[in-house]
Amino acid sequence: MAGEQRKSKGGSQKKKDKRSLSDLKTLGRQLLSSRAHINNLPLLLTYISPSSPPHYVLEALLSLQSFFSPLLHDLPPSSSSKPSLSSNGDPEVIYRTWLRSKFDELVKSLIDIAVSSGCEETLREVVLDTLMEFVKLGNRGKFYSALYHKLIQAIVYSSLEVDFLLESLASTYLKYMDVRYFTFITIEKLCKMLESCNSPGDKAMIAEGDRSRESLHCSINKIYFILSHIPPLSTLTENAEIEMWSTGFLSKEDDHQEHPKSTERGDKQEKGEKSNKNGFSLGTLSRKMKLKFTKAWMSFLRLPVPLEVYKEVLVNVHQMVIPYMSNPAMLCDFLTRSYDIGGVISVMALSGLFVLMTKHGLEYPNFYEKLYALLNPAIFMAKYRAKFFQLLDSCLKSPLLPAYLAAAFTKKLSRLSLVVPPSGSLVIIALVHNLLRRHPSINCLVHRDYSEETSQGDSQPAKEHTSSNGDADVVSDVGREKQGVDLFNDEESDPLRSNAMRSSLWEIDTLRHHYCPPVSRFVLSLENDLTVRAKTTEVTISDFSSGSYSTIFREEMRRRVKQVPLAFYKATPTSLFSESDFP
Repeated sequence: MAGEQRKSKGGSQKKKDKRSLSDLKTLGRQLLSSRAHINNLPLLLTYISPSSPPHYVLEALLSLQSFFSPLLHDLPPSSSSKPSLSSNGDPEVIYRTWLRSKFDELVKSLIDIAVSSGCEETLREVVLDTLMEFVKLGNRGKFYSALYHKLIQAIVYSSLEVDFLLESLASTYLKYMDVRYFTFITIEKLCKMLESCNSPGDKAMIAEGDRSRESLHCSINKIYFILSHIPPLSTLTENAEIEMWSTGFLSKEDDHQEHPKSTERGDKQEKGEKSNKNGFSLGTLSRKMKLKFTKAWMSFLRLPVPLEVYKEVLVNVHQMVIPYMSNPAMLCDFLTRSYDIGGVISVMALSGLFVLMTKHGLEYPNFYEKLYALLNPAIFMAKYRAKFFQLLDSCLKSPLLPAYLAAAFTKKLSRLSLVVPPSGSLVIIALVHNLLRRHPSINCLVHRDYSEETSQGDSQPAKEHTSSNGDADVVSDVGREKQGVDLFNDEESDPLRSNAMRSSLWEIDTLRHHYCPPVSRFVLSLENDLTVRAKTTEVTISDFSSGSYSTIFREEMRRRVKQVPLAFYKATPTSLFSESDFP
């Protein structure tokens, strides 16, 4: 039997090779003309293969698409469904079930071509368009989500990197609202599958090792590409143009099937909601899209995301994810874990965490301690330093900030100004300027009169008081310390224990003699009386946060110099040194 099967396969392959393109056109015309030529269908299916010549594939695909498109409404739901007993062997039912099996074979072959690296890009793009047409018509006129799920799953699980196929899918089809909706559902399912496959107890993952890890990262990169290229759900209005790829999306039948218990409640809500000119309930559409968006992103963030993708997510999460989630507070665990890592990851997580704290009521007890720990010389050379300094200024803007905390940040920044590049010193001066203006209670750091404190310290003993958290603070023992000794502990990670309130901003005075002229000029702005808020204004940090040596040089070159140092001589010198210089 095996030998006969090999002979028959070999014979069909020889016949397939002998057929010309005109023979394929004849087979297609016969198939479309009469049911009597239905045996041409399996013959044409043999040409839908990655190994077939592209022009043969296109000719066979044209005929098969023309044949199946008008019949998809009448085909049974799946090829696995056998004819029912009530049909009593009805030939028409058997015929349609057979057609369904052949359609499933066609879909499988088309997906193989779409993810094949050996096929031409033009052919793969045509195959993608054909599959999306079947998605549009395959479920009795509604969106064929099962076929769409197979297509996305095959693309994500393939060994191909992000290529033109995903770019074509994103640019052509993700503008349709129903395609976005079912993309979110598919992404959620795929992420859950990848998460279960990547579980620590999975023996297959342990056995495959690095190869499996590379494949997992490749799949995660493609999932992120799809998620990041789905257009955001903007504010919907009555006149909004909502494009749909298929018909019947968000119909009441779908709502009854998907949420049978909440149908009556949903109907009551929809009565008071506005609908656009397409007939959709805008409130229902917005709620469903936000819910699926949230589930897809939360499932994705549970995966072992590669470092580069992880950084990109952290940078864009406050703009790309948080505004469109049904409950942004669900991101608090992800962002707090990222913020606790330290280094550049904490800097990137600061944007999203700040949005959750200021707009969504997130409480993070050790937020300022972690932020204080991020202040080191490396941050002034980081890629995202501009955004960090702007957020740092915003975080220290609250008038309810304790004096010891404002003093600790001011003193820490002042100490860093001695070791960072000139562009960093400019940012620090701007930050210190704003801190001194916002918090008059720390203006004692600008000028501390040690003579008065010494006399007070000699006349009365040092007093201590216990703060609300149980830490003892010394009130008036500053004078007992030696003059010229800075009590600020630069290595202390806790702002409360840094002794910043017992120090002074001598570093800022040192900047008056900085070698870079813009720094020495800008530091003069701190000589104004910043306690008089009506006479001063806050400095815009964004004007200095992205500075560098090149920006400082360009500014100096554009600057018009009114006075320049000149050597004036009553008589033109004839030698470099005069004779009087050498007695």
